Amino acid sequence: MQNIRHLLLFTFLVAAFAGRTQGNETILQYIDNYKAVAVAEEQRSGVPASITLAQGIHETMAGTSELVLQSNNHFGIKCKAGWTGESVSHDDDFKGECFRKYDDPKDSYRDHSDFLKNGQRYASLFELDPLDYEKWAYGLKKAGYATNPKYPQILIKLIEDYHLQDFTLIAMGKMEAGQEMLAKIKAAGAEAKPSFAKTTDGKEETVAVVEEMEKPDYPSGEFRINDTRVVFVKKNTPLLSIAQQYHVPLARIFEFNEMPETEELQKDQLVYLQRKRKTGANEYHIVKTGETLASIASVECIRMEALLELNYLSAAARPAVGEQLYLHKKAPAMPKLDTRIALGRGIE
Repeated sequence: MQNIRHLLLFTFLVAAFAGRTQGNETILQYIDNYKAVAVAEEQRSGVPASITLAQGIHETMAGTSELVLQSNNHFGIKCKAGWTGESVSHDDDFKGECFRKYDDPKDSYRDHSDFLKNGQRYASLFELDPLDYEKWAYGLKKAGYATNPKYPQILIKLIEDYHLQDFTLIAMGKMEAGQEMLAKIKAAGAEAKPSFAKTTDGKEETVAVVEEMEKPDYPSGEFRINDTRVVFVKKNTPLLSIAQQYHVPLARIFEFNEMPETEELQKDQLVYLQRKRKTGANEYHIVKTGETLASIASVECIRMEALLELNYLSAAARPAVGEQLYLHKKAPAMPKLDTRIALGRGIE
């Protein structure tokens, strides 16, 4: 069983993906149907494709709502003054309200882009970075686009769960079409083949071999990484004792290490006694098996927000093994992501 200890069950990965996608087939199909028009609209109008797709999914219940089936209206745009096209009557805030009707869903997407682009109250949104989907989501709510107080959180969750940010990157020329996470997961699920290993009782077990990440040999006591004070601490060590030993407020320990408040460490790890840097000591980092963005940020002593920004990544992403992450300057494009992740949630 010793060899099995360092193996991941391949069938578990496929089953995890299949289980998630089965319950989300409608959303995945919606994304596949409208990703190209969302990308085209960003290039034409500047509205981020991630935002457009998230709004479309939410407003139409992923293309299944009564309104969209009646009218091809994917964004719930009401008739308002000046609308001369066809319309349908639909109950919303009030009974029998007038909503715009379109011959083609693409016309709805174009009208949505123009509605935002030409609306004075949305002008400030177009000063934002298209990649900053959180500010866009909250900006829409602040400008009065939706009455639901949780509207920004709904959009943000959809964007992060379904890696809709990838389509913004495609629109900006920072990623090639077909390289988005969902396309990779779909391809991996279709092409993956299990391998077999013998257990101690002679039975075959379906597994995929994964190399274990080599653990560095850190010195005892305080030392420096990237000119920053740090110690290597064993699992179950009380963090308060570290704070007291090195005369650093406990709240700062949590802040410097970008970690939730906890009494004891859950694993062996580096604990920084100063804030990490905005750039790494090395120019690049090559991703190894078992590494996450959090572990890379720790090993390289770079702030997570800086690592994400330099490499066009979201906090939920996991770069593929062998990919090169930039630590000093902006990457030319987002790195390839690990295709063993089901809908943006890593299999740990």
